[in-house]
Amino acid sequence: MTLTADQVLFEKAKRHIAGGVNSPVRAFAGVGGTPVFISRAAGSKMYDTTGRAYIDYVGSWGPMILGHTHPKVIAAVKAAADDGLSFGAPTPSETTMADIIADIVPSVELLRMTSSGTEATMSAIRLARGYTGRDKIVKFEGCYHGHSDSLLVKAGSGMLDIGEPTSQGVPADFAKHTLTLPYNDVSALQAAFEKFGSEIACVIVEPIAGNMNMIIPSQHFHDTLRQLCTDNGAVLIFDEVMTGFRVGLGGAQAYFNITPDLTTFGKIIGAGLPVGAFGGKREIMECIAPLGGVYQAGTLSGNPLAMRAGKAMFDELTVEGFYEALSAKTAKLVQGLQALADKHGVDFATCHLGGMFGLFFAKTLPQNFGEVSQADSQKFAKFFHGMLDRGIYLAPSAFEAAFMSIMHSDEDIQKTLLAADEVFGELSGT
Repeated sequence: MTLTADQVLFEKAKRHIAGGVNSPVRAFAGVGGTPVFISRAAGSKMYDTTGRAYIDYVGSWGPMILGHTHPKVIAAVKAAADDGLSFGAPTPSETTMADIIADIVPSVELLRMTSSGTEATMSAIRLARGYTGRDKIVKFEGCYHGHSDSLLVKAGSGMLDIGEPTSQGVPADFAKHTLTLPYNDVSALQAAFEKFGSEIACVIVEPIAGNMNMIIPSQHFHDTLRQLCTDNGAVLIFDEVMTGFRVGLGGAQAYFNITPDLTTFGKIIGAGLPVGAFGGKREIMECIAPLGGVYQAGTLSGNPLAMRAGKAMFDELTVEGFYEALSAKTAKLVQGLQALADKHGVDFATCHLGGMFGLFFAKTLPQNFGEVSQADSQKFAKFFHGMLDRGIYLAPSAFEAAFMSIMHSDEDIQKTLLAADEVFGELSGT
């Protein structure tokens, strides 16, 4: 049997890369088949090693809001590279980026750059523990905040029981300090604080979930969460690694009109380069070394290439009308997909906000991880491959959100809908 170009590359990758990939979802384990190997990208499209184009709705998992290889971003990176790749010393561009973020997000009074979203969330939790002098943290089932030990925890047999590690290599002693609650569940939240309120250092939450596909929780959930944290002296951490500057310029906290105590950001602030940040209330952030006793450091934090790329990106995001145009593109696609699914009698539910959207093979929109798990993942896998065969690149998992860029054209959207019409037709009888 003759192997495809991707199969050949995947076999080569497996020789010295564990599993053949450097991040698990890239392996296509959730949908089957062989991952597509990308050689380059431009605008709304990625190109595989044979030169075939795919309309991209992953966008490097969110940050490519301007599309790939935006000329102003690329020019900024080239200019920065000419000046040097890394210094391990302060640069003016770090200050510029901090000022930009603080101006856009009022809850951020001080911040600290990191090299990834995982590092940002890990550091924010350590800071919250240091600030409060408490150990317990609350997270929500289905939310992903990076792969640090305290966060790779699932719920115990009861929702308020001690958690258990979900990954080998995570000590049970770490897990016992993490409470995992159902997402978007006000009663569970109230019960947790009633039992453990004085022991909880922080609550970390994706204010709009993007790692169990996309779930927009109720305003009541966020209002209750904010009030409980305030009443019990717990730090509220909004993990906006995915939603920050994606669902709107001010992120999910602007959408819900909630002021978190700390916020974490991801690679979008570097236009897709490896970077993260965490920031918030001055009195909390002043606990970070060298101002306080909570240690956090990183040689590559505030890398000059990422800072200058991010500045070029924000110059575009802050142009009047940018997010209105982005939202209109997303709405046109999502509403078109829903209409086609309805036409073919396929159970399908969608949601969207700004440049982020979710697709579920379910009768109604899921509201938590349990309901997401009941969606038809096998039908999603068939849909994924049907669309991929037609040049449409979606996330290779039923548990991931999707993203629109400002460079997606009406022609791209129409081509996507034409492909979906065919694939929904094939699915209608299954």
